Amino acid sequence: MTATALRLPAPRTPDARTAPPLRWGVLGTGWIAERFAAALAESTTQRVVAVGSRSLESAERFAAPYAGARAHGSYADLVNDGEVDVVYVATPHPSHLEFARLAVEAGKHVLVEKPMTITADDARALAGLARERGVFLMEAFWTKFLPRYDVIRQVLEAGILGDVHTVVADFGEWFPDSHRIMRRDLAGGPMLDLGTYPFGLITWVLGEPDEIAAFGQPSKTAGVNAQTAAILRFGDRAQAVVQTSILGTSPTTAAIVGDRAALALPGPFYQPGDVVLLGRDGREIDRWSEEPVAHRALFWQAAEVARCIEAGLTESPLHPLDATIASLTTMDAVRRMTGETFDGE
Repeated sequence: MTATALRLPAPRTPDARTAPPLRWGVLGTGWIAERFAAALAESTTQRVVAVGSRSLESAERFAAPYAGARAHGSYADLVNDGEVDVVYVATPHPSHLEFARLAVEAGKHVLVEKPMTITADDARALAGLARERGVFLMEAFWTKFLPRYDVIRQVLEAGILGDVHTVVADFGEWFPDSHRIMRRDLAGGPMLDLGTYPFGLITWVLGEPDEIAAFGQPSKTAGVNAQTAAILRFGDRAQAVVQTSILGTSPTTAAIVGDRAALALPGPFYQPGDVVLLGRDGREIDRWSEEPVAHRALFWQAAEVARCIEAGLTESPLHPLDATIASLTTMDAVRRMTGETFDGE
């Protein structure tokens, strides 16, 4: 196939409003939970029917915009609500395992904010429990369910790039000292909040690396890591580069490069946006675009959950549990090299 014949496919992502409506319980009332619930209300037929928090007042405030949604003053009450089909866990990182397990043990299907857990071993344990109980479990790695990423998926499946030999991904963002990402007790630093995206992209495209070289830079004020850089080697076939930082905003772009063509993902690469097909000489061959609506697109993952549950699946074929474990395994290895640890590990 000549370079001029290469074209980007249209996404196959089904209309989210055609996904079967499920009754959602939201566990946690923070920033991401607010945006997730709002995205469901705006773009799907999914229903938020219950909200759980450590504080009844917080749950009541969160539930107020959603007609008929019940407020629970404990997480146990939420997961035992008989009107809830699926629980969305959106508490701070170190508590994901505890509250996802609580929901699984209550027999509920579960969507857990990324990272699913702070270590791969914890993710394996949670996956094993969900498989044993026969309930659906998925990490809320929302990026993979965007139409943008189905374009990428089809390009990779069709071999349009040829043999992929390089993946590069960057994610840097500035945060004030008061932000939770600066707290060691909440597993702060860039790895779990920001790094999940580049490491998730790389392990999706190339699998788990054979070798890693990594460096970390500690924060001067917050007691957490400030930035991490890593080079990953995949035998003699490919390499990948990651840079993630909370010291300042960077382009947050990514590229997937093969011996025939390349994909450039303008920043933020993990959100809705363009996919650019480049020839080996760097010339733009084709471009697919979508509206850059940022976190308003969180609903796509909920539609995937609903379709999988209706089909009787306990994992998503687009983001199976083993994909989550592979990414966390790689991130664990990087943290060991940089000496980064979290409270409670």
